[in-house]
Amino acid sequence: MIDLALLTAHSLSSDLLESTRSTVRVQAIVQLSLAPAFLLAGIGAVMNVMTNRLIWVANRIETIREREADGRAGEMVADLPSLEQRRLYAQAALMFSTAAALVISIVIALLFVSAFIRPQIGTLIAIAWIVTMIFLVLGLGCFALEARTAARRNRLRLRAMVRRSRDQVGPD
Repeated sequence: MIDLALLTAHSLSSDLLESTRSTVRVQAIVQLSLAPAFLLAGIGAVMNVMTNRLIWVANRIETIREREADGRAGEMVADLPSLEQRRLYAQAALMFSTAAALVISIVIALLFVSAFIRPQIGTLIAIAWIVTMIFLVLGLGCFALEARTAARRNRLRLRAMVRRSRDQVGPD
């Protein structure tokens, strides 16, 4: 049993060495993996922005809740439903983006593996790429909803401020 395992491991390692002997082949694999690697870097950058927004929203909710408990929240309590909605959208955006990053990492690994194995796994790689794009679109869609919710709340707040200032000044 151990001999068979050692023979199989030796056979696999010699096949791997044989298939990577060609520098051109390894270069081609690295070039193929560059596009997904750049996509992974882009996803990471967008996730950084999403994380910062989620942290800001969570801190704002916490601040309002603390002031509400102390009786100092005032009109800020009106922002809570919008902030809670933004938190949910930001969390979903991060979840889908993380899934996209995970699957694109699998795509990169599959690209390397595909060069060294006999069975063709191009269909598997294509499916993983499509799944990545679906997760990315969902993540960016949730991020867009979060931004739209923030913009809508800001417009409503601005209208309320204008209305209050008109009421204070009185009719002309």
